[in-house]
Amino acid sequence: MGEGTLVERIGDWLIEQALAESSIAKTFETLCVRLQAIGIPVVRGRVTWPTLHPLFRAETLLWRDGEGMDFQQFDHQDASSDDWKESPVKWMLDHDITVLRRRLTGPEPQLDFSLLRTLEAEGYSDFLAIRTAITSESQKGKGDGRNDFGLYVTWVSDRPTGFSEADIDALQRLQRSFALACKTAIQPRMTANITNTYLGPTVAKQVLAGQIQLGSGSRTRALVWYSDLRDSTHFAETLDEARYLDLLNDYFGCVANAAIEAGGEVLAFIGDAVLAIFPIDEMAADGANGLAAVCEAATGAARGARAAARLVNETREHEGLVPLRFGIAMSIGDVMFGNIGIARRLSFSVIGPTVNEVARIEKMTKTLPADVLATRAVAEADPASWQGLGEHPLVGLDDPMELFALNGEGGADDATGRAAV
Repeated sequence: MGEGTLVERIGDWLIEQALAESSIAKTFETLCVRLQAIGIPVVRGRVTWPTLHPLFRAETLLWRDGEGMDFQQFDHQDASSDDWKESPVKWMLDHDITVLRRRLTGPEPQLDFSLLRTLEAEGYSDFLAIRTAITSESQKGKGDGRNDFGLYVTWVSDRPTGFSEADIDALQRLQRSFALACKTAIQPRMTANITNTYLGPTVAKQVLAGQIQLGSGSRTRALVWYSDLRDSTHFAETLDEARYLDLLNDYFGCVANAAIEAGGEVLAFIGDAVLAIFPIDEMAADGANGLAAVCEAATGAARGARAAARLVNETREHEGLVPLRFGIAMSIGDVMFGNIGIARRLSFSVIGPTVNEVARIEKMTKTLPADVLATRAVAEADPASWQGLGEHPLVGLDDPMELFALNGEGGADDATGRAAV
């Protein structure tokens, strides 16, 4: 059986992997082994692809013969690093090159990238890089293009004569089928990254499962958390856009991270407010999602948010920046968790009296000597952490409500103290 037929069989197998939605790692490792089996002398291979993720700009798999597979993610900041600036892929992108071949040994080696010099020192003889677009021109953004490199694959050989022309032709012929298999695996992950980032994991699962009709949702019992930044209107008017954005992000980093790390889910950033929920499983009263456990987690999150703010404020004050001040309120009740809006533009959120109530409770942190307030239902789950402040009227509610302050976390004297009304 000729090499051409063998290469075609591998190409057919790659199409099967695309249809089966196999993982990139499994497909790539098997591909490397199959290439060796038909006599193509690959001993090292790397596949790199872009990803839509708030923390990472790209992911890569490195296969080495006899050593298995290594997975790595590249931060967005890596795009400014010397490694990226001196990389073959950046050069190929800048010069609109899709195939790059470099002999590493022999009478005329081409070691014009630091990576190639490293590979030559490790005993390799030949290097081939192939780049294939996996995004149409209409889908590309208007950025600097560094995330539009598509699927980038490198093959390395240690055979003294390196790759033959037939080897290179085979690897190029297989690239498109491999790119298709990878794109099929990448797209669901990109979709999950986007939905998790913008909607949160719980909402993302429901949306991707098909819960996308107006009015669809369910009633659930939850601890609702609401936080609001102090003096935001003043800051918006007096700070330049960059400093105000930094202030908001510092604030969100303190509050939203604390809620998420404690098991809550941030549903929305409403201007400079944070709305989150901690769902309660009343059938698991002694479990991780029971009432007591949820109240303890949310209370810990409030303490964590304020501890984070104290650290952030130390840095901000050292840099001559205004400190963060915010209030937090918590209440428990039944809420409607689902889609609101119009049929063509939906928002997945919570609605109900408890949501309105907790927003009004948070406003009381401006007048009461406390920056974290909760209702009796929250305080009763952990009485030692809360101190009663008596009943107080809330805007829009007929009856006054008993409020409780988090012990050791209130007043204008600490790092997130009350602002003047």
